[in-house]
Amino acid sequence: MDVYGGALRSRKRNTTSKGNETLRFPLHDLNEDLLERVLSWLPTSSFLRLTSVCKRWKSVSHSAAFMLACSQVPSRRPWFFMIDSHSHHQQQPVVFDSDEGNWKKLNNPPPPLLPTTPIAAAGGLLCFLRPDGGFIVTNPVTATCCHIDPPSPAAAPQPIRAIAMAAKRKGFEIVLVSGELPSLNFRVYTSLTQQWGEESSLTRKSGSGGGVDCAPYFLSKCGNVVTTNTQRSPSKQYSSILIDGDGGGGKILYFLSSAGAVVACDLCGGSFFEYPRLLPVFSEYSIDLVECGGRMWVVLLSEFLETASLRVWGWDEAGRCWKQAAAMPPCMSRELYGKKADVNCAGGGGKVLVCVSSGESCRYVMCDLGENEWAELPQCSVDGRRREFVSAFSFEPRIEVDFTP
Repeated sequence: MDVYGGALRSRKRNTTSKGNETLRFPLHDLNEDLLERVLSWLPTSSFLRLTSVCKRWKSVSHSAAFMLACSQVPSRRPWFFMIDSHSHHQQQPVVFDSDEGNWKKLNNPPPPLLPTTPIAAAGGLLCFLRPDGGFIVTNPVTATCCHIDPPSPAAAPQPIRAIAMAAKRKGFEIVLVSGELPSLNFRVYTSLTQQWGEESSLTRKSGSGGGVDCAPYFLSKCGNVVTTNTQRSPSKQYSSILIDGDGGGGKILYFLSSAGAVVACDLCGGSFFEYPRLLPVFSEYSIDLVECGGRMWVVLLSEFLETASLRVWGWDEAGRCWKQAAAMPPCMSRELYGKKADVNCAGGGGKVLVCVSSGESCRYVMCDLGENEWAELPQCSVDGRRREFVSAFSFEPRIEVDFTP
């Protein structure tokens, strides 16, 4: 935005004085290659607005050289694709733009996706699950998409445990983990080959927890039966994150078991590991996983001694223990006590968007992990009507992403 703003200011003045000389350099005098490089660094929302400046700028959006320049921008601040509390696609999709700090409607939403469910995101793509077990992968900015057939059924169908997606330099991958603990399997779809790979098994790693994969129940002080890690929105049914270490760190998929345990699947090593619980069962209420900065984090809402606490934890491999990374200020978290709230999170750009939903209200909080700063986002109002969301998926708004193998 600063690049365009500076150029615009110089064009308005049209001249700048330096001694007795007058320097003139209108923006339209830039050659095509340099103009494309300058525009490629604009925030996506700014560029989409500025295509109406003139015919030349509009033509840039269709240039192959401009798309190449966009692909060379290392990263973009994320947009958060919001999941409605009632129906995912009966209303116009809404995103939160973390670069401009506001809500936006997607003016070019994907083709009709009903009754599909958003389940994963990576890079500039979103992945939706079809009722037949297939998938739709789409660029939500340009509305381009591709359909993926479901994997061939196994001899004995097994329940899906996790679905994750990874964006590659060319194309993308979808990973499915299925089975019942401790017997887990996975298979990978690769867009370059447009095929599903063979199913592979995962073995439990030594030193891993060996708990039974079932939801724990306990009695509250009032005598009510309470369960932890209750099922949230359908989009979080297969919630997982995929850390792809291109530098040789391996490919690890993390998901939550039905008992609320964090499970890490080493897809390259063919094994899985169950982490120890963060807190005693009676203290946990809602838990979610999030990827941020290339690491896995756990966001946990807990209640203890008539107060609520929302904290972010990271695993310390050296000490083999969980360490707190951030904590919501008590003045913000105390309102969550007794609300039976669920937390659903999405990470990107060093920040975590936390959607806190209950029967009473929906709140959206942005946490800067590096600074441990928490800010509550404004409520979303579209066409004069308030919209409420229960979860979100983080993606980079990239207009250059397509589906060419």
